[in-house]
Amino acid sequence: MRFRCAVLDDHQNVAASVADWSPVSDRVEVVTFSEHFTTEDELSTALADFDFVVTLRERVPFPASLLNRLPRLKLLIASGMRNSVIDYAAARAGGVTVCGTESSSTPPVELTWALLLGLARGIVQENNALRAGGPWQSTVGADLHGRRLGLLGLGKIGSRVARIGLAFGMEVTAWSQNLTEERADEVGVHRSATKEALLTTSDFVSVHLALGDRTRGLLGPAELALLKPTAYLINTSRAAIVDQDALLTALHEGRIAGAAVDVFDTEPLPTDHPMRTAPRLLATPHLGYVTQANYERYYGQAVDNIRAYLAGTPVRLLG
Repeated sequence: MRFRCAVLDDHQNVAASVADWSPVSDRVEVVTFSEHFTTEDELSTALADFDFVVTLRERVPFPASLLNRLPRLKLLIASGMRNSVIDYAAARAGGVTVCGTESSSTPPVELTWALLLGLARGIVQENNALRAGGPWQSTVGADLHGRRLGLLGLGKIGSRVARIGLAFGMEVTAWSQNLTEERADEVGVHRSATKEALLTTSDFVSVHLALGDRTRGLLGPAELALLKPTAYLINTSRAAIVDQDALLTALHEGRIAGAAVDVFDTEPLPTDHPMRTAPRLLATPHLGYVTQANYERYYGQAVDNIRAYLAGTPVRLLG
């Protein structure tokens, strides 16, 4: 029997080239989709004839209502080892095996710093002005040396961001609900006693927390109001950690110097979404995980997952 495998959200059309699919090519036909399907009807139609599906991150929800419309589906592979938008109980009930893939062992932090530096030095604004023949120098850069970088979260990614901040000569402080003095000392940063103290005193605030019940809406109107009018906020973690409406209000009213985000409540971001035109906002289309090493790991392990499933010994099971 020859199976069919759909690869979703292959926006760059690279899934077929960053991994070696030949180990399964004799038994599996792989079809990639670069467009994003926005509705359940679109998905159920597009995936009706597929046995396997590879989905990118948490971009596409797989609730019971969708899984029940895909009776041919046997294997669902998610990039990453955690996915909150798959109904695992419904998958089990429908006989669908759900597997994950690992990310690169070295988490990418370059985008956090690209966004922070872009904000601090007005890179996009100055580049656009230069290319358009506009004014020569219109911004005054914000210094990093001696300024305070406040990190919400000091895990694998946050600690790497912290060490780079220290190399820039910044004073780095961190807070999370579980952060200990020992962990802060290990990384070489100060532990803030409270979230409020970190927000009040930081010149740059960067979010590096996992999304959960305790962190959803962690930065709402009251918290954003604590930021200095000269402060910048960077979020490359999860959009729902920061109240999006409150952030838009703060930007439009000029209550913070600026923000940079790589994550959104809805992805891809609708063309008429207010985040696309907000002032003082540097935004990128969720590029943080989009690196060669991560894609090689995601799709390479997707091939491994398919091989293991075909052999009757599925690996990296989720749910």
